[in-house]
Amino acid sequence: MTRLLLRGADHLLTMDDDRRELRRADVLIEAGVIRAIGQNLQSDAPVIDASGCVVTPGLVNTHHHLYQSLTRAVPAAQDALLFGWLQTLYPIWSRFTPDHMFTSAQVGLTELALSGCTLSSDHLYLYPNGARLEDTIHAAAEVGVRFQPTRGAMSIGRSQGGLPPDDLVEQEADILEDCIRVIDAFHDPSPESMCRVGVAPCSPFSVSRDLMRDAALLARDKGVMMHTHLAENEEDIAYSLETFGCRPGQYAEDLGWVGRDVWHAHCVKLDAAEIELFAKTGTGVAHCPCSNCRLGSGIAPVVDMRAAGVPVGLGVDGSASNDAGNLVAEARQAMLLQRVAQGADAMSARAALEMATRGGADVLGRPECGRIAVGCRADIAIWDMSGIETAGSWDPAALLLAGPTTVRDLIVEGRQIVQDGQIVTLDMATLIARQNQMARGLGEAV
Repeated sequence: MTRLLLRGADHLLTMDDDRRELRRADVLIEAGVIRAIGQNLQSDAPVIDASGCVVTPGLVNTHHHLYQSLTRAVPAAQDALLFGWLQTLYPIWSRFTPDHMFTSAQVGLTELALSGCTLSSDHLYLYPNGARLEDTIHAAAEVGVRFQPTRGAMSIGRSQGGLPPDDLVEQEADILEDCIRVIDAFHDPSPESMCRVGVAPCSPFSVSRDLMRDAALLARDKGVMMHTHLAENEEDIAYSLETFGCRPGQYAEDLGWVGRDVWHAHCVKLDAAEIELFAKTGTGVAHCPCSNCRLGSGIAPVVDMRAAGVPVGLGVDGSASNDAGNLVAEARQAMLLQRVAQGADAMSARAALEMATRGGADVLGRPECGRIAVGCRADIAIWDMSGIETAGSWDPAALLLAGPTTVRDLIVEGRQIVQDGQIVTLDMATLIARQNQMARGLGEAV
């Protein structure tokens, strides 16, 4: 049985139901569960000294395309808007193999772990050259993070009026059949689950109405969550109005894509009625501020969403549109953007950190994660506050204003996967070298 005692945290930000902040606190972990929180806890468990540190729940990433870590900063895509950006990158992605998918997922998840992330979703919607969803699932198991992969899909290629090239789309019957296969093989609904599978047609402009509707029926029959992109920018809204005769929110509602088992990425352009719809139905949103800035999509109305009661978490999005995957930096960006839009008091550092922890866990249907409370899963980030970036800070718990962007230690399901700022589950130097070699090969092929 895995046991650990976190001893003497200077600041413990629990993100529990009372949002308690404790000083000089201990946390006892047994069998992947938080068993006790307090001062001077007695145990013979191995001790992690947390003095001089801020301790938070592990961060939760609600939207990613891990495969894109192989296509960071592609020159022809650096200054493109969303649709042009996709059209530039699709031919490159069509060359990916299962090994590309595996390696890029390991890189992306390792980067996330070093930024304090213990639970990440992923949206994999293209499967060239024999790639399968389990390429990423096996990668996550080796890194050691909790994983929520979604079986994405594209079914409408360019010849049918869609955006992706025809060689990257699949037959809809095959998509649904493979959704069933991966759910049956890999989905674990238990509270301690390290892998839960979702169903995720890519977007309204790359799949049919029939597939959206059938995917929702399948997901609910299987008891899994549903995910897609929605209302990302003005092009997205224009496409919806022209093609479907309605706004994205209405399109989602008509096809069964609202509810507590649904979360949508971006939602930059939701209007007041759509926000009310999402709040009324408990539909979640993955807010991706850096990607929205990078692609010029706009500033999502996050303050208005949260005020209305919409569940909102944070996502780093794919590394071809971020181009990083640092979740604590993403939380800071979310805070700053809302201040740009609505004033310096629009979002506090603690509110943004709440979105990055319990907010994201709730969006993903994992209320046992994202908070430090007795009975919750032992997913914990430890931040060393002795560095130059925190020197002179009056409030170390205001981590997003003056704090590190790399964890000292990270614990997932009671197991330490980052220690003293280094990933301990794999050889990072070898991983980086392999990723760089693959990226060079892709560049030479193009």
